[in-house]
Amino acid sequence: MSTPSAPRLGAPASVVAAPAAAADFADVVVGAVDAAADADAAADAVVAAARADAAAARADVAAAVVGVTGRPRAGTTAGGASVRTLTLGQARRIAVAAQGLDRPRPAPGTATMAHLGRVIDRIGLLQIDSVNVLARAHLLALYSRLGAYDVALPERAGGRAPRRLVEFWAHEASFVPPRTYQLLRWRMERYRERNHWGRELDHNPGLLAAVRALVAEEGPVTATQVHAALGARRGAKEGWGWNWTPAKHALEHLFDVGEIAVAHRTAQFERAYDLTERVLPPAVLAAPVPAEADAVRELVAIGARAHGIGTQRCLADYFRLPAAATGRAIAELVAEGTLEPVHVRGWGRPAYLHAAARVPRRTHARTLLAPFDPLVFERRRLAELWGMHYRIGIYTPRGQRTHGYYVLPFLLGEHLVARVDLKADRQSGLLRVRAAHAEERAGVPGLPRGDGAWPRRGAVAEALVAELAEMAGWLGLGAVVVDPDAGGDLAADLRAARP
Repeated sequence: MSTPSAPRLGAPASVVAAPAAAADFADVVVGAVDAAADADAAADAVVAAARADAAAARADVAAAVVGVTGRPRAGTTAGGASVRTLTLGQARRIAVAAQGLDRPRPAPGTATMAHLGRVIDRIGLLQIDSVNVLARAHLLALYSRLGAYDVALPERAGGRAPRRLVEFWAHEASFVPPRTYQLLRWRMERYRERNHWGRELDHNPGLLAAVRALVAEEGPVTATQVHAALGARRGAKEGWGWNWTPAKHALEHLFDVGEIAVAHRTAQFERAYDLTERVLPPAVLAAPVPAEADAVRELVAIGARAHGIGTQRCLADYFRLPAAATGRAIAELVAEGTLEPVHVRGWGRPAYLHAAARVPRRTHARTLLAPFDPLVFERRRLAELWGMHYRIGIYTPRGQRTHGYYVLPFLLGEHLVARVDLKADRQSGLLRVRAAHAEERAGVPGLPRGDGAWPRRGAVAEALVAELAEMAGWLGLGAVVVDPDAGGDLAADLRAARP
C-alpha cells in the first residue's frame, strides 16, 4: 500500500454536507495476536508466594495475587485480610487518569519534546500499525493526549540520536523508550532459541552473514536496498509476510534477536535498519541488562502504572508477558508496596491498584481513541469498565462489520459515549464521517442513577463535532463531512450540531 506523506498541522475545520465517501479500502489481511495472559496462574501460586519474601501477612496477600486457594470472597485476600473496595466508576476514572487522558492538552501546535516525553513516561509504549486510513496508530495515540501537535516530534524522537524511542515487539510492534528495549532482551533470546526464520534462511546459506555485513557497512538500510544489493529472489505471494525476500527474512531475524535495530522509518514507513549499538544511546548500552525475572517485574510495573488499575490478565497483556511470570512479578510488587490488591465491585477476580494511581472524583476527558490505543488494548477490561464490545472492522469482511471499517471510540468524561468510522480523504481535503453510533447508558456497568451520570445525546454530538474539527485541523484537512449515506444513529445529530 502506498503511504501518503505524514500529516502536518492544518487550519480548523467545520462540519458540512458532502457526497458519499469513496469505496472502502481493501481489507487488511493480517491476524491479530491474542495475549496468552489469562492462563494457569493458580499452578504457580506457591512459587509466587515464596518469591514474595515477606512477612506472613504479606504472604497471604501474595497468595491472593496469584489466586492460590481459588477466588477469595469479595473484599478479602486469600488469608482473610480485608482490602479496599472500589466502584466501577472509580475504576473507570483511575484508568482514564492513568493514561493521561483527563489532562488539559497543549494549545494547538505548542506541544514540545518534553510533552511527548511525559506521555511516553506515562503510558510506556506506542503500538505501531501500518494502516493509514486516518493516521498511523502511534500518531493517533499521541493526538489523544497532546491534541493538534506536530508529527515531526515522534519522527525526531525515533529517528535521530540520541533516540528517545526505538522499535521492538512490546504489546505488538511498538515504539518504546530505549531502556525498555533493554528490558526486552530476554524476549530476543527466546526468538534466537526459537529460530523462527531458520527454515527460510537454511535455503540461502551465507545470506545471514552477508546481510549482517551489509548493514554494518552501509546502515541504515531498508529491506528494499538490501534486496537490491544482494539480489535475493522474492518468493511467490501466498499471504501476509510470505512474499518477503530471503533478505527481508534475514533482516527480521537479526532484528528479532537484537543484533540490528530500526534507525528510522522512511517517508513510505519502511524500516531502515542499523546495528543496534549505533541506534541505542551510549548510556543505555553501557548499563547492565537486567535478568529476565527482574525485567519482567519492571515491565509489569510499567504496565500497572499505565493501567492505574487492572487484573493479572490486563497487566500481562500490556507487554504480552507469560501469565505465570506475570503472577510472580505481581506478588513481588505487592510485597514491596508498588501494587495494592483491591476489590472492584462487580469483578469476580482480584485487581491491583498502582501506588501512584490517582482516584479522581470526576474526569474532563474529550478525545477520540485509536483502535490501538492503550486504553482499549484489553477487550475484556474494556467491556467490564465501559460496557463496550469493540471490534475495529479492518480485520472483518465488509458484510460482517457492525460499526464500520476504521472505528474510533469517543471518550467524554469517564465514559466511552460513541464510536465513529473515519477516513482522511486527503485528495479532497476532507475528514469523512462514514458512520457514527451512540453508546447506550443501559449497557454501562455500575452506572449510578441520575441525569448527571451520563451525558445528554445533544452534548455528545456537540463535543464530538468539536473533537472532529480539531482532528481535521491537525491532519491538515479543510473540513469535516458527514457522508449522506453515513450509517449509525448519531450521524443525523452530527449534521445538525454546530462546531
